[in-house]
Amino acid sequence: MTNKNALQQVAEMARLADSYISAWGEEAKVEDETLLSLLNSLGYDTRNDAALLKSAEKKHKKPVLEPVLVLRDGEPVEVELNLGVSARESEFSWRLETEQGDVLEGYLQSQIVRDERKEGGPLVFTLPNDLEWGYHKLVVSRKRRKSPYEMSLIVTPQACFKQEAMSAGKKMWGPSVQLYTLRTSHNWGIGDFGDLKQLVADIASRGGDFVGLNPIHSLFPANPEGASPYSPSSRRWLNILYIDVSSVPEFALSSEAQQTVGSAKFQQRLQKARESHWVNYTEVAELKNTVLPMLYAEFKTRHLDKNSERAQAFLSFVEQGGDSLVHQAAFDALHIELHEKDTNVWGWPVFPEAYRQFDNAEVQQYIKQNQDSVHLYMYLQWVADTQINEAQNLAEEKGMAVGLYRDLAVGVADSGSETWADDGSLVLDASIGAPPDILGPLGQNWGLPPLNPQVLHATGYDAYIKLLRANMKHCGSLRIDHVLGLLRLWWIPKGEDATKGAYIYYPVQDMLAILALESHRHQCSVIGEDLGTVPDEIVDILRDAGVNSYKVFFFETSKKDGGFISPAHYAEQSMSALCTHDMPTLRGFWHCDDLKMGHEIGLYPDKDQLEGLYSDRLLCKQGILDSVAWHGYLPEGIGRDASQVPMDSYLSEALQLHVAAGSSSLLSVQLEDWLEMEQPVNIPGTVNEYPNWRRKLSMNLDEIFARESVNRITKRLTEVRAKVR
Repeated sequence: MTNKNALQQVAEMARLADSYISAWGEEAKVEDETLLSLLNSLGYDTRNDAALLKSAEKKHKKPVLEPVLVLRDGEPVEVELNLGVSARESEFSWRLETEQGDVLEGYLQSQIVRDERKEGGPLVFTLPNDLEWGYHKLVVSRKRRKSPYEMSLIVTPQACFKQEAMSAGKKMWGPSVQLYTLRTSHNWGIGDFGDLKQLVADIASRGGDFVGLNPIHSLFPANPEGASPYSPSSRRWLNILYIDVSSVPEFALSSEAQQTVGSAKFQQRLQKARESHWVNYTEVAELKNTVLPMLYAEFKTRHLDKNSERAQAFLSFVEQGGDSLVHQAAFDALHIELHEKDTNVWGWPVFPEAYRQFDNAEVQQYIKQNQDSVHLYMYLQWVADTQINEAQNLAEEKGMAVGLYRDLAVGVADSGSETWADDGSLVLDASIGAPPDILGPLGQNWGLPPLNPQVLHATGYDAYIKLLRANMKHCGSLRIDHVLGLLRLWWIPKGEDATKGAYIYYPVQDMLAILALESHRHQCSVIGEDLGTVPDEIVDILRDAGVNSYKVFFFETSKKDGGFISPAHYAEQSMSALCTHDMPTLRGFWHCDDLKMGHEIGLYPDKDQLEGLYSDRLLCKQGILDSVAWHGYLPEGIGRDASQVPMDSYLSEALQLHVAAGSSSLLSVQLEDWLEMEQPVNIPGTVNEYPNWRRKLSMNLDEIFARESVNRITKRLTEVRAKVR
C-alpha cells in the first residue's frame, strides 16, 4: 500500500483533494483507493511509492517554456523560462506572431525583469503589454538549438460580454423551455426549430427579450429513446431530431418526400405523434428518418452535383466542421447501420472490436465505402445549424435584446461520438457527479467522463475553446450547467458509486479568461448555473468574470432566520427563476405532487423522512405567502394560511410578479406555470421510474397565446420589469 505521505504529495501535485467539506459542514476524508485509482486514470504509475513519485516527477517537470500563458487585459506580460544557471541570456531571442498578423521581435537580454534561477526559480522576461485580445504565438529561439520553444499566449478581456441593454440596467424576462415539449399543429410529434421561431415571435411581440433552451446537443439517432439532453453524444453538434423537416428547402423540391408525407398513412402517424401526451421518440425518429434521406438525395442532385451556391455553403460548413464533424457523421452513420442489425448496440463500447475507435483502419475503410451515409449526417448537421441560426436572426429582427440562450451540458456520454474519437482530452476511466448531500445521501454519478485538466493545459485549452465556439454560435447568451465545474469537479473512478469520489481542481482563472474572450467574440453573455454546494472561493471569482449567477426563488433563503430573501436583494448580475427543469412545476410544488409521486415510485421509502418533507414543505409555503404578502404582491381574496390556500392562476401570477420585481438582470419563467401544469419534465435520481424528458406542454402554441390569462401575465411581466430600478 502506498504510504500516505507520497500519496498526499502526488495528489497535491495533481490538484486532487484528499478531503472536502461535506454538505453537512464537516470535513470528509477521501479514501486512499479512490486517490490511487484517479491518479492512475490521469497516467501516474501507482504500483508503489517509488514508482508514483518517479512518474509524478516526470509528469510535473517544468518545460523550458510552458505550452500556454493566459493573461487578462492590462496584466503585465511576463514570460517564465525554466533554464539552468549556466544558460546565457545573450543566446536567446523572441518572436511574437499576433493573431492579427503583426510580428514583434527582440532579444531576451534587454527585457529581463527577474532572474530567480539561483533559488531554483525561472528567468522572467517581459513583452509589450498593449497586445490586442486574441490567440498569439510566442517563439523563443536559442543559438545552436535547432528547434525553438513555442507557447500559445492568450490575451483576454477582464470579464464576459454583456448586451448593451444588460449593461444599461434593463430588466429582461423570457421563458426557459424544453424544446421537445412544444406542441404545434404542424410539428412531427416533437418541438422543433420551426416551433422555436414561432415561440420567439410570440414572446418578442409581448415584450420578452429571450427564449431559453434545454441543451440541444447531438444525441443518438440510432437510439432515439436515449433522450436526456444532459447525456449527449457530443456537445459540439446538434440534435438532428429538432430539424423542422417541412421547412428544409429541399422538401419543396422533392415530389417523393411530399408524396410520402402527404399519404393518408403517414398523415395518420403524424397526427398520432402530435396528439401523444409524451414524446414518442422512436416514432418521431422513424417519421423523420423516412423523409430526411430523400431531402439529401434531392440536395445531391440539384446542388452538390452542380456545385451550386447552396452546395458551396454546405461544403464551407463541412470544411469549418473539420475532423469533429467527420467524427460525428461517421459515428451516426455507423451506429445506425450496426443498430439495424442488432438493436442491443447502444453505443461504441458494444460495437464490433474493429469499430470501437475512430482511428481504426476499419472505420476509415467504412467512411470511404459509405460516403453517402456519412455525408447525409453532415448535411443534417448543416440543416440543423441553419435552422437554429434562423431562429436567432428572427429574435434579433424582432428586437429581442438577447434572443436565444443555449444550455451547455456538463459533459458527454461515455458511449457517444466524442468519446469514440477522443484524442486524450477526456479521462475515460472516471466519471463526474456530485458527493452525498441532504437530498441525495448516496451522491450522484452522471456517467460522463471529465476533461483532463493536465491535457487542457498542455494543448493550450484547444478542446475547451472549440467547445465554447460550438455553443456560442447562433445565440445571445450561454447558460453553463454546473459552472462550479470550472473550479472543481467530483470525479468518481469508473465502476464505483458516487460516495467513492474526490474533487479535482481545474485552472479556473485561465478557463474563465478564455470564456470572456470567446464571449466577446460571439457577443454572447454568460449565465452560470451555480446551485448546490457552492465553495466560497468561487462566488467572487465568477462575479468578477462577469458571469451571471442563477437565483432560484425557493432556494434563496436567509442563513439567519431561514426566511425568503427579497428578490430586490438578488445580485443584479444574475438570472432569477421560480422553478427549473429539475424541479416540480409551481403547481406540482405547491400541491406536493413531487412528494406524492416520489413516494409512489420508491424515492422516499422512509415514512418519517417523508412526513418531515411534508412538514418542511408547509413551512416553506407559509414563508412564501408571508414574503409575497409583505412585499405587496398577494392579491385580495387569497388567504394567508398556507395549509388552506391552493395554487391557482392568481397566486401563480403573484409569485411570478414578486420575482419579476426583483433586481436580477434576467428573469426566467416557465410556460408550464402559465398553463397550471402539474407533471414535471424530469425527476432527478430516476431512470426507469418516470418518463423523464418526454412530457409535452398541455396545449399548442397558438392556443397558449390566445389565452387571456397568458396575455395578461406577459403584459404584467413587461410592466413590472420596466419599473425595476
